[in-house]
Amino acid sequence: MESTQDEDYLNISIVLNELEKDLSGRDIEINKEGAPTGKDAILQILGRAADDQKFLARLAEDPAKVLKEYNLTSEERAALASGDLRRIERWVGKLDKRLSTWIWCRLQQEKW
Repeated sequence: MESTQDEDYLNISIVLNELEKDLSGRDIEINKEGAPTGKDAILQILGRAADDQKFLARLAEDPAKVLKEYNLTSEERAALASGDLRRIERWVGKLDKRLSTWIWCRLQQEKW
């Protein structure tokens, strides 16, 4: 039986969904060697949070756990986890609206 392109796409998307379910909630050791550091890592995280809703939700739920996946200093991790806009902008420069998505999301979580 020949498969059509639509059937192949469906199978791939089913596999990807199952893989995502299997991996969610697991602590997976991430090899950080050669990973971006400092400014590059911070910009990568902010960009991913702006573009990937699932990542943004994970970051909002448990920033410490998510940020362990990145090659950051403890000071960088703390600033990102808390949404410290001033400190982050000192390191990377003025953030545009897109890159500040995580910061505003984090600040909205604060209870006053």
